[in-house]
Amino acid sequence: MNLPLFIAKRIHFDNGEDNRKVTPPVIRIAMAGVALGLAVMILSVAIVVGFKKEVREKVVGFSSHIQITNFKNSSLYESYPVALSDSMRRVLQNDSRIARFEGIASKPGIIKTENEFLGIILNGAGTDYDWAFMEKNLIEGRLPVYTDSAVSNEVLLSRHIADKLHLKVGDGLYTYFIQGDNVRARKFSVVGIYQTNFLDYDRMYVMADVRHIQRLNGWNADQYNGFAVLLRDYGDVDAMTEELYFTFNEVSDPYGQNFYVSSLREQNMQIFSWLDMLDMNVWIILGLMAVVSGFTMISGLFIIILERINMIGILKALGASNLFIRKTFLYVSLFLIGKGMLFGNLVGLSFCLIQSKFHVIKLNPQDYYISSVPIELDFWMWVLLNAGCMTVSLLMLLGASYIVSMIRPARSIRFE
Repeated sequence: MNLPLFIAKRIHFDNGEDNRKVTPPVIRIAMAGVALGLAVMILSVAIVVGFKKEVREKVVGFSSHIQITNFKNSSLYESYPVALSDSMRRVLQNDSRIARFEGIASKPGIIKTENEFLGIILNGAGTDYDWAFMEKNLIEGRLPVYTDSAVSNEVLLSRHIADKLHLKVGDGLYTYFIQGDNVRARKFSVVGIYQTNFLDYDRMYVMADVRHIQRLNGWNADQYNGFAVLLRDYGDVDAMTEELYFTFNEVSDPYGQNFYVSSLREQNMQIFSWLDMLDMNVWIILGLMAVVSGFTMISGLFIIILERINMIGILKALGASNLFIRKTFLYVSLFLIGKGMLFGNLVGLSFCLIQSKFHVIKLNPQDYYISSVPIELDFWMWVLLNAGCMTVSLLMLLGASYIVSMIRPARSIRFE
């Protein structure tokens, strides 16, 4: 029989006439401290992980995890094309970590209406383009349809551009491009309007048939600004970028052009540096909440010991060791921590569920790129938070329990 555990159960759960169950406000405050600390930890991690995932998905939606471009290009808007040979395509197709890859092309232009004009980036999409991201953010009209039979004049505008130029679905628009010393015009038809709330891209990008860009630049059908590589797992980005960099650095394309391979983080350093700063904020919050929870439980443990000081003296007089008594009161504290964590989980997970389903708390998209507080919490993350909270609290209580060794039986037995 585990005698310290048996005594701890009698102290905490016994409802007999002689029961001296600990119920002062200090103990309730200690439990509330653990509950509040764990709830804040769960919410902090869920919100930051969800926010980073939402922003990252928007960046990937407009570009990719990895981009293979011409070595001469300092940005995707420059007109140095690159092409892939059959052997290079096989390298990408045979790697199980790669979900898909496609040619990408972008060209700066100006949209001119009767009363307004606006600089934009014409973003090319081919017949094999994955419209899943744009379909998710489509708010009016439909997606463009591009086929091999003919070049399409259908385009997809952002809500920001449509409002600025007073355009709607079904309108035609003229876009002008500078090619050398010449200005070339193209007429397009608006078939859909999207809104991602990521203004860095919404204010610029117009989705169009990639063959318009190839013809404006005088490229062949296999030439693009670069190639977008999307991976199955975001965690493979760094390793895959390094691998492709050395693979493509040793060869040139069919037209003698050299390759340059860059990752999503390299292309958007400011955004990802900002997201990395959020991790530091989370660690600070987790540390503060762990300390608060631990100290509230220490105060609760002191109250429990003081209330049972007479019992401690009797146990010592009967031969119980300090370790035996410390284990007893650590078990009592464990019961209180468990109750606090139970309520903390109920509060934290309930808020996560309500926010993820009903989006109660809204955000300003111009500042945060998303319209409501995002939530992302997987099972193992939740398990680690609970295990960490329990471990930190018990470690802090382990030190505090040494107060038992200071109690003398002769004096404590007379204590009331």
